[in-house]
This record gives sequence, C-alpha cells and structure tokens, in this order.
Amino acid sequence: MIVALNSPGFSYDVHSLVKAFYPSEDVSIVSDGEADKADISVHVSAGDIGDGLSSGTIRVSSAGAFSEEEYEDLPRSEVKNLLKRTLYDVLCRLTAKILPWGTMTGIRPVKVPMKLINEGADDEAVRRYMKSVYMCSDEKIALATQIAHTEKKVIDSLLPKGYSLYIGIPFCPTTCLYCSFTSYPIASWSGRTDEYLRALKSELSFFSDHYKDRCCDSIYIGGGTPTTLSAAQLSDLIGFVKESFDISHLREFTVEAGRPDSITDEKLVALFDGKVTRISINPQTMNDKTLRLIGRRHTVDDVYSAFDAARRVGFSNINTDLILGLPGEDESDVANTFAKIKELAPESITIHSMAIKRAAAMQQFLDENSNISCQNTPQMMQMAHDLASSLGLVPYYLYRQKNMAGNFENVGFSQEDSPGIYNIVIMEEITDIAAAGAGTISKRVFDDGRIERCDNVKDVGLYIERIEEMIDRKKKLFSEGE
Repeated sequence: MIVALNSPGFSYDVHSLVKAFYPSEDVSIVSDGEADKADISVHVSAGDIGDGLSSGTIRVSSAGAFSEEEYEDLPRSEVKNLLKRTLYDVLCRLTAKILPWGTMTGIRPVKVPMKLINEGADDEAVRRYMKSVYMCSDEKIALATQIAHTEKKVIDSLLPKGYSLYIGIPFCPTTCLYCSFTSYPIASWSGRTDEYLRALKSELSFFSDHYKDRCCDSIYIGGGTPTTLSAAQLSDLIGFVKESFDISHLREFTVEAGRPDSITDEKLVALFDGKVTRISINPQTMNDKTLRLIGRRHTVDDVYSAFDAARRVGFSNINTDLILGLPGEDESDVANTFAKIKELAPESITIHSMAIKRAAAMQQFLDENSNISCQNTPQMMQMAHDLASSLGLVPYYLYRQKNMAGNFENVGFSQEDSPGIYNIVIMEEITDIAAAGAGTISKRVFDDGRIERCDNVKDVGLYIERIEEMIDRKKKLFSEGE
C-alpha cells in the first residue's frame, strides 16, 4: 500500500491510520511527486505548517474514493485532526470498514476524556467531542469516559510529591512466540543472575538517595518474569528495596509472578512475607494446544496449581493477563479460556489484544504458516467484558498498540476498590517513574507538565558493564532544574 503525501510532518499520522485499515499490508509513504504510483494521494495545500494558524485545502484521492475539505485559521493540531477525518472518510469507503476508535491512533485514548473532565466537561460533552473530532464509536467513548472517571479518583488520592518505582527482571523460563519485551531465557544466565542483581541494586541506590525526602506510591517488579529468580534472591531484593526507600505510605506493591512454570511455594512465601500486596499470574490462554504453540512450557493444570498455591499462602489480590487474537484461536477457544478463568476468580484481569511486533518471532511464524491467523472480533471483546462483569470487575485502565488484531485495545479490569495504581500512573503520566534494570525507561514529570525520559540498554551484559553510565544518565535527568 503506497500513500503519496506532500506534507512530511503528517507522515506518522497518515501511516498509522492507513495501517489500521490495512493491517496485513506494508504501508509506504512517498513524496507527492510520486503520486502516479500511489494507491492513495494525500495533499495539504498549506504544506507543513508550524505552530501558527493556517488556511488551505485537504484533498484525499484514490481510484475508488475522493474527499476534500477546506479549512481556515486552524492551528496545526486541528489541521491534523481534519486531515485524519478526511483520510478516514476515504478509507472507510475503500474498505467498507468502520474502526471502533475512529481516527484515534495514539496509545493513550483515555487522555482525551480525562483532559475534558478536568476542564469541567460532563459526559455528554465528552461524547460529542470524541464523536466529532475522532469519530469514535459510542461504545469506545463510553468505555474511555468510564475509565477516565476511575483513574481520576486514584490520581486525586495520590501524594502531591509521590512517585512510582519500577524494577525490571529481564529473565524468563523461555521466550514466548509473541514477545518483544526485554527478556532472556533464564538458563542462559544460570549462575550469573547475581551479577545482574548487584548492578540493579547500584541503580536502585541512586534512586533511593534522590527520593530520600519523598514517599513511594507504588512499586512494580516486572519483566521478563521476576519469579525466575530464586526465593532467596527475591527475598534479598525485596528486603533491599524496603530498607532503601520510604514506603511508609506505599499504596501498592506488585510482583509479576507471570509464568506458572516459574512459581513455587517458596517463592510465593518470599513475596508474601515481603509484604507484596498484588501478584500477577499470566497464562494468556487456558488452551493447552495454544500454550504449546506459543512456546510456553506449562499446562492449564499448572495455572490452577499456581492459583491454589497463591491462595494458600494468603494472596487476596491476583491479576491475570490474557491475550485475544493468539494464533489459531477462535471464539470457542476464547470462551473456554474465560470459563476456566471464571473458576479461578482473580481480583483483576488484563485483556490484551494481540499486537504483532517486528521484534517478536510471531511475524515470521505467521509468514511461514499462512493457514494460521490471529483474529480478534467484537464478539470476543464483548465476551471479555461479560467475564469481567460476572466477576464484579470494572474497567480501570486502557491502552492501545500498533498492529493490534481487530484494531481494539488492552483493558484492565479490577474490583472497584483495588485498581492497579502503577498501571494508571504509567498511562496518565502524572508522576515520576523511577525505573531500574535492563531495558527499562525512567520518566520525569516536571512541574510545568513537561515529560522527559531516560532509557537503559536492553542487553543484560551491557547493562552490567555500563551500569555507571546508566546511573549517570539518571543523575542528569533527575537533577535538571534542582
């Protein structure tokens, strides 16, 4: 799919929207001078506009549809939205498809209703705005608005100078077919994980000193799979964190237990004794055939055993991650997963729509197995909402990714009184995120609302070798303006 565009400043938005309609196609943006070989031509008469007001015409044409809109005295942001609506109109006619999120292509759609609510808008005003500006469906508008209200309650309850701490453990039992995160098979680091933990503690010590006068709102140990560490290593790491940081007002302490094949009674006891308040057990599917296909070395029975063990130890807040759109799964497979998850009755569920990443092995697998597809349907998404409702769970956070099956979203559901605080603050970007570990990204939110990020190298060996450099990066970011 080739798109000719005369205004390179809008390339990202045009590419993202066209890709949403043609997820299986390679989408290329070429200059306006190459319009003769393009499937779609997009022309903005004012060209690339700056931050001032602009007037002109937007013209989108193809062999099967044409749309044109004139505009006058609009800022760039509104020209962009008009361009996307004009392109959307043509794409809808070409494909006979309507996207549930309309022209929205960003990962944080809840930011739109959140901003309006903070400005005093009621739900009807939010609905009218999202419908007219982004052409969202009523269903998605209602979902985003409900989540915005839930998130606002949590945000308003946080400490004025709080922050969240993220600790990355980049090891897994094996690498799943769909995974693009920073993770390494634990067997390849056998006997060397202590090297990583020493470097990790050095980085944590910097954050401990920087935040010595501030209290942490939430701690999240993720990965990878943190429970690939031994029980003794988990106890030692958690003890180090509790000794190093002010957690006197800590609202949430989450550890991703993740893979059931990494969970033991000893590790669960180490987490519980360390005052971890929330764990995540993530089967992704409750169908053994799919577990084998995606490279997981555990069974559905192992998931039941992990839940039973966690309950015996005393955990009363367990999250479960599930993926819709796994290869080869249809609605009957999803229904089977949901029936079994209902038996386990987790306190929160995160529903992911399959997103195929270039860094994952999934793309190659699908290329080599054309008879297997990844599908997500409105019916599957409705089944997810029905499952959550049957367990008394409500949606509390949402985000989107590129190349998601069905152009849907990831939604977290929880009991009304216990939404995942870290998940909310990472989405709404309202507090600092102090992130330590290979492949992690720290975030500083300045008083004027400006956000700056600082990333660590992904390779574990390089992270260990260059740990002083990683710490120096943080010093520059977090000392700016102080």
